[in-house]
Amino acid sequence: MSQSSSTGSFDVASLVEDVNLRRVAQYALVVFFLGFFLVPLETGIMTAIKTNESVARSLPFAPPVGEGFTLGNIQFALEQLSGSFFNSLIMSIPATIGSVLFGSMAAYGLTMVNWRAQMGVLMLFVVGVFVPYQAVLVPLARFWNNIFPLARMIEPMVASIPFFQGYHAELVPLVITHIAYGIPICTILFRSYYQSLPNSLVEAGKIDGASITKIYRRIILPISKPMFGVVFIYQFTQIYNEFLFAFTLVTGSDAPAAPVTLVLPAIGASTSGIDFGIRMSAAFLAAVPTLILYVAFAEQFAKGLRTEA
Repeated sequence: MSQSSSTGSFDVASLVEDVNLRRVAQYALVVFFLGFFLVPLETGIMTAIKTNESVARSLPFAPPVGEGFTLGNIQFALEQLSGSFFNSLIMSIPATIGSVLFGSMAAYGLTMVNWRAQMGVLMLFVVGVFVPYQAVLVPLARFWNNIFPLARMIEPMVASIPFFQGYHAELVPLVITHIAYGIPICTILFRSYYQSLPNSLVEAGKIDGASITKIYRRIILPISKPMFGVVFIYQFTQIYNEFLFAFTLVTGSDAPAAPVTLVLPAIGASTSGIDFGIRMSAAFLAAVPTLILYVAFAEQFAKGLRTEA
């Protein structure tokens, strides 16, 4: 009797010890990955508020001490990026809206409407997703600069718009390019969502006499809001952070129409070296619009991911 009770208590103690060790291992893993992702962020913040001399003399993750602390880096970086912020936003917002809206329409036509050669057209969209940027840079530059110089054609019209200057016409070909290049991936993302919707929605609309366009506007579009949040965040982030198309179609980082991604590499650079505090401040400021977008669409983003799953 005593032997069985001692064996039982030994088993319970072993089980408790095993559970505790497992929980300690889980917490240790969580702390490791938390530090793995947060230490670079903390290092960047510390670098952004240090003088260049303090950056050179102290550890990267150490806070600034005394005269090593400064907010001048942020102020200087903001002054350097102010114009390019506006350029990036007037490029990214219409390009994102256009590619997301056209992608949704295309996905609706390729998923919930039956017509001939549907799969062939879908394959063209799939191929478009995998076309690398580098493969179209030269044809793109020749088209917009020589064959169809749209920027020069519409420059007077753009200059007449309030808050815009003539040089903002250089961003119009960039907007059109991003729309065309973003439609395939937006179409594929929306199509995966529309495939999960019941066909009875479309059939009910047809029974009520609604046209294909009306079904999209009145039924499909309202229930696509969560997916719009997901695709909008994804596409805006891609366009806002894109470098190659901007580098090809805009004359350079010193051009008045240069977006943030072109101006950012030149900030803090001089003949005497690189001011890492200014550059890190500029990098954090450049990320602010995407962070605001994530916060603004957080609820729709979460709903879209749950629906997609």
